[in-house]
Amino acid sequence: MIKVGIIGGAGYTAGELIRLLINHPDVEIVFVHSESNAGNRVTDVHTGLFGETDLVFTRELPFDAIDLLFFCTAHGDTRKFMETHALPDELRIIDLSADYRLDATDNDFIYGLPELNRKYIIRSKRVANPGCFATAIQLALLPLAKNLLLNSEIHVHAITGSTGAGQKPSPTSHFSWRNDNISIYKPFNHQHLAEIRQSLSKLQTSFAAPINFIPVRGNFSRGIFATLYLDCPVELELLKELYNNYYEDHNFTFLTDRMPDLKQVVNTNKCLLYLEKHEGKLLIVSVIDNLLKGASGQAVHNMNLLFGLHERVGLHLKASAF
Repeated sequence: MIKVGIIGGAGYTAGELIRLLINHPDVEIVFVHSESNAGNRVTDVHTGLFGETDLVFTRELPFDAIDLLFFCTAHGDTRKFMETHALPDELRIIDLSADYRLDATDNDFIYGLPELNRKYIIRSKRVANPGCFATAIQLALLPLAKNLLLNSEIHVHAITGSTGAGQKPSPTSHFSWRNDNISIYKPFNHQHLAEIRQSLSKLQTSFAAPINFIPVRGNFSRGIFATLYLDCPVELELLKELYNNYYEDHNFTFLTDRMPDLKQVVNTNKCLLYLEKHEGKLLIVSVIDNLLKGASGQAVHNMNLLFGLHERVGLHLKASAF
């Protein structure tokens, strides 16, 4: 059994991670750390797990009792924790925050997008889980970068559910504001753009085109529906072949011939992609569950890779289609 600990156990991503791990056949959760909830049952916070687990939040950090540590902390907190705690050298780490996603001389984490870095993740000890928007957008573009086809401006419009804002209440996540409402935020300068550009440039070193990204807050709970378009002279059938070839040995990303919708992927670790040509422009649709493929499901996928398990173990999930 893989013995795991979780730091920052009270948020949405932690709740989804716990849900996946308590049903994973090769995992035992040793501790779920939360300073503010120490002594309380996990089900007091993650009420959907009632009847599934007797875990209790703790302040204790028995690192010597685990093989893998998940960070579900706020951005900036993982790095602070790593700098103030002595962790065993052999302890493997998966960080769901943004702290180690960008390459740097002092960063020994591997960027954890399996469809890009699987061969490196398998050999690593520390993995930086990608952002949710970054996951949906990169999966839409990786086959083009692989074939050196990102040579014009890329336009991205992506709408996300309220869980993408985290569990801590804010004015834009309050039900009365969010319901029957949409709005944009951080247009053209969203923080995920840096990791997207980093990944695409590794496949296409000449990539220098602008990415015009408009993120949108949706009036639903979970999921990301991203639409992208760019100039592309290649015929649609050849493009489909390039996409199918790129993802043929991956377990969670699929090209579909029908326009997808969010309900096909919510509660799964899947990404569905769809392509259309309109004269010289290529339209790409990419849909994921922001909490699973965009966060906790991808983290479990990375865990499976780290420990030599089949990628789909613990991730056979049915979409919430109705």
